[in-house]
Amino acid sequence: MSPGIQVPVPCRFRHAVSRAAALVAGLLLALGVLSATPAAAQTRVKDLVTFDGVRRNQLVGYGLVVGLNGTGDRLINTPFTEQSLKGMMERLGINTRGETLRTRNAAAVMVTASLPPFPRQGTTVDVTVSALGDATSLLGGTLVVTPLLGADGEAYAVAQGPLSVSGFTVGGAAATVTKGVPTTARIANGATVERELKFALNDVGAVRMALRNPDFTTAIRIADAVNGRLGTGNARVVDLTTVDVRITGAYVGNVSRLIGEIEQLAVRPDAIARVVVDERSGTIVIGDDVRVSRVAITQGNLTVRVVETPQVSQPQPFSNGSTVVVPRTDVQVQEGNGRQFVTVGGNVSLQQLVNGLNALGVGPRDMVAILQAIKAAGALHADLEII
Repeated sequence: MSPGIQVPVPCRFRHAVSRAAALVAGLLLALGVLSATPAAAQTRVKDLVTFDGVRRNQLVGYGLVVGLNGTGDRLINTPFTEQSLKGMMERLGINTRGETLRTRNAAAVMVTASLPPFPRQGTTVDVTVSALGDATSLLGGTLVVTPLLGADGEAYAVAQGPLSVSGFTVGGAAATVTKGVPTTARIANGATVERELKFALNDVGAVRMALRNPDFTTAIRIADAVNGRLGTGNARVVDLTTVDVRITGAYVGNVSRLIGEIEQLAVRPDAIARVVVDERSGTIVIGDDVRVSRVAITQGNLTVRVVETPQVSQPQPFSNGSTVVVPRTDVQVQEGNGRQFVTVGGNVSLQQLVNGLNALGVGPRDMVAILQAIKAAGALHADLEII
């Protein structure tokens, strides 16, 4: 058939093709291959809240590390290390009263650990060991039995074992090289739980959820999702941080299943528009909901340079003068080429806002000053947080 010849298509055939295309599109839409509108990003409730009573507890203890290769505490500078060594020796039946210890193979340390929710006797947790005195390295050391205490003063775990140090220090009389932090170490599974927390999850009458990022809108959406799953009236919003869920029906005495089902619910979290600025590093993070009213911005560049080049004035030989230093100061003022005004804002997206700010051609630290000026002008509709 020649390309220039058009063959008429029957009307009934065209209608059949259109109906078939519509059926295929509807099938793809039903299967989720096509989407009428872009779906909003949703997050599991598990990643948005914490449950009351299901939390970690911090433990801390004071102990001794032995077996160091001359890198431990100087006992003359750390009397608490010497006292700890003598106390440990006496508990082991060795009398060291009145003796002066001069070892460099021991160090006093602080031991910290995090006790997971619902720990059982015999389970193990990781511990972190940090030097307390003037030890230069914990490499090769072993932690002696150390009780780990909770906030109530009770011992919940006991730690002991060889240390794992990621850093090191080597050097000589004129130079020293240090990699990482050799005075901090970890012991994998180094603490054994000896006391269980007294908390029975199945005895509670309601589950309380605390939002990691407090927000009324997010709390309401979580409550609506829970009510849609369990029935109206089971979940209620207490405040912008707390959502309470009543335990009824088949979930009485089976709270773990209730929490597991709630965790898998998907909601779209909300948050206030925020711009976070770290002035120390020049880092700027702009949220997606940040909006800027239409403003015109220009940024100047003024550089003042002061150079001191003192000169020495020396008198002629056999004269009565004296040698003096004559100051010489060179001051230079340079003003950069004036930039034209750049228009930014007007209910734009995050990408358009970033493009408008990048058009100014300034560095991150100058951008901080520009954002502060926009906020002062009342054109930045977001919370400007400087850390």
